[in-house]
Amino acid sequence: MEKSVETRAQIVAAADRLFYERGFEHTSFTAIADAVQISRGNFYYYFKTKDDILAAVIESRLAATRRMLQQWEAEAPEPMGRIRRFIHVVLDNGPDIRNFGCPVGTLTAELAKLDHPCRPAATALFTMFRTWLGCQFAALGREAEANALALHVLAFSQGIATLSNALGDENFVRREVERLEAWLDAGASSRSPHQ
Repeated sequence: MEKSVETRAQIVAAADRLFYERGFEHTSFTAIADAVQISRGNFYYYFKTKDDILAAVIESRLAATRRMLQQWEAEAPEPMGRIRRFIHVVLDNGPDIRNFGCPVGTLTAELAKLDHPCRPAATALFTMFRTWLGCQFAALGREAEANALALHVLAFSQGIATLSNALGDENFVRREVERLEAWLDAGASSRSPHQ
């Protein structure tokens, strides 16, 4: 990898982590430059504004999410297994979610509060998950309800992530994941998993 491309990728990765852990608004150019160990002067060669970095972080997250979904499709040949992979994200990333929340949810919420122009781009991550989950439910023969079921799983997982961050209770997360899986096993009916 060419040095300038590698440095740019390091800046984006550092900014992504800092935006997640500290929030976009509370992350300075200096903090990102320090994390990558480059001078601010060199930093400006790659990015002129924090909004430029944010756009690059969102694009990086979109690309990483596409790769993750492709990997899930390769590893789980059946739609139920793929949906399970999505459901288990809150367990797989448990410590980070307990400490910082869902990376997608926290960023979109912060950008909404700021009325930031990058909010629609960040929301595209939710749209990608919604579309992908909808395709899995459609493959299970639930075409008419696929979008509603996808939104249900997405909303339920966001609720689990939010309460995991608020409560810090790993056992709660495990119980809720089991409840969502039981609902899925019962045929992903249009009933809530709480009924």
